[in-house]
Amino acid sequence: MNDRVRNPLSRWSVRTKVVVAVLAMSTLGLLATGLLTNAIQRRIVVEQVDADLAQEIEEFRRLARLGVDPRTGEPFTGVEELLRVAIERNVPSDHEMLVTYLAGEPQLYSPRSARTLIEDAGLRELVDAVPDDSAVVAEDWLDTATGRVHVVVVPVRVEGADDAGAYVVAAALDEALDAQRETMRTFAIVAVVVLVLVGIVAWLVMGQVLRPLELLAATARQVGEDDLRRRAPVRGDDDVTALARTFNTMLDRLADAIEGQRQFLDDAGHELRTPLTVLRGHLEVIDPDDPRDVVETRDLLLDETERMSRIVEDLVLLAKSERPGFLALEPVDLGRLTDDLLDKARALGDRSWRVDARADAVVDADAQRLTQAGLQLADNAVKFTRPGSLVAVGTEVADGVARLWVRDEGPGVAPEDRERIFDRFARTDGAAGIHGSGLGLAIVRAIAQGHGGDVTAADGRPDAHDGARGLRVTLEWPREVGRDGPCDTGQGTVAPGREGEG
Repeated sequence: MNDRVRNPLSRWSVRTKVVVAVLAMSTLGLLATGLLTNAIQRRIVVEQVDADLAQEIEEFRRLARLGVDPRTGEPFTGVEELLRVAIERNVPSDHEMLVTYLAGEPQLYSPRSARTLIEDAGLRELVDAVPDDSAVVAEDWLDTATGRVHVVVVPVRVEGADDAGAYVVAAALDEALDAQRETMRTFAIVAVVVLVLVGIVAWLVMGQVLRPLELLAATARQVGEDDLRRRAPVRGDDDVTALARTFNTMLDRLADAIEGQRQFLDDAGHELRTPLTVLRGHLEVIDPDDPRDVVETRDLLLDETERMSRIVEDLVLLAKSERPGFLALEPVDLGRLTDDLLDKARALGDRSWRVDARADAVVDADAQRLTQAGLQLADNAVKFTRPGSLVAVGTEVADGVARLWVRDEGPGVAPEDRERIFDRFARTDGAAGIHGSGLGLAIVRAIAQGHGGDVTAADGRPDAHDGARGLRVTLEWPREVGRDGPCDTGQGTVAPGREGEG
């Protein structure tokens, strides 16, 4: 309730907010432009009015100094004739007014609108305040019946004449600004029309821009755990379309993850169902009065329990591989790791153990996880080979890529199976009867991908002619994991090899 009071705009749609923002900014821009333009034009008009007044005064003074009486052809001998000729010869502009004073009293004026100026008390006071012998004009701004008026009073005397007068030039600012006000009214009308057009265009454009988001929201509402096939339509190549593509990619990953989870749960349930059935079956038929039967059943149940325990431990390890912190990366001497791996692998079985290659290099890796993966591969090799058979371990670093492999001379894996043997619980025909949890090679691939690399399977003896081509499983990852950018948080997924052996 408080949030709604503090933020009343929260109920508005994005389209409305954007259009209102565009209109607000456009209004401010037009308003600022109008005010600035009006101020500049008003200043120009005022300066022009002052210039016109100065010109009128200069023309009158020139007439008084150089002009002649048209009736006599001689210089003016009286103030009255000078003022009469001056006002007769001068045609004031639309906003100008001319008034003559003789002995303090108004005489002539032009145009007709100047009559209101004659009756203004402020002008009379200004004229009366000007001394007859003054050589300096008097000027002031007066508020009259015709509006704001700029008045200049020129005292007039003629040499040799006893009378005195005043020549008044005035400019009505309101009339001078009529054209400016008309321009601003036109500007205001145009601005309103522009704002209406801007609002309409902004509304239509935002509708087109936000259309993909509306479709995206509709798709998101329709997508459920049981229906992940829906995708947002993608049209165009702008930022919003890119968002729709990213959303569809996310749905693809989500669908793959959920499908993988379902498959994993099905496989795990299938693998655990068998030992549970065995446990229950033997417990139902056990003869508690027969010590021998009890001992045999006990040994069998312990073996099945141990197998279930290994499956659960491997499942937990695979789950951890998808979380941050699965790997602890540090500089690792790959040569020393090769030697340690071979020493530990010798205890797995009576095989002809040897080193194919030994890399003399330091790489970024988790030594314990690599050893775990190597021993898993070595254990698989022992399971699929006979005593005395060759099992080789090797490492190398080339072109910024580190590699670790285990090679045997067993029956190998058919090429069509090499893409799936690293899947969880995947088994090949050759793995029948081999004891294992079915998760070993999946763990190997998770470790490889946690390092930012992957694992592959190939023939261990490509040139063999006895049918036993063997198998070589290779882990490879960037030598400098932190710099090259692979994931160092254990975001491993499961990949292909020869499972059912692990």
